[in-house]
Amino acid sequence: QVQLVESGGGLVQAGGSLRLSCAASGRTYAMGWFRQAPGKEREFVAAINRSGVRTNFADSVKGRFTISRDNAKNTVYLHANSLKSEDTAVYYCAARSSGYFDAPQAHQSYEYWGQGTQVTVSS
Repeated sequence: QVQLVESGGGLVQAGGSLRLSCAASGRTYAMGWFRQAPGKEREFVAAINRSGVRTNFADSVKGRFTISRDNAKNTVYLHANSLKSEDTAVYYCAARSSGYFDAPQAHQSYEYWGQGTQVTVSS
């Protein structure tokens, strides 16, 4: 069983930046970020495969967010730039234990989930 712990959320003004971190307690393959705003369903944000070569992004964050990972630290990062009020949500980290080349967008592809970290963007 892998545990995921997110950090780095907070309150930021529109146009600002945040770096979210997710530390895993063990080895993981693909890792992803999802978010859920009040009254909305959880949605995909970004994913990265084991090697870090393959990434996927939601259209809503392309060009503004990047994702990276440090396998030596079992940690994935979400670099959120040019933040907008519509980025306000609880951000969840997810991980899976197989699939070296995959960076899936479907939440069903992930076995492990963190507790979430709140990101609030003020306009």
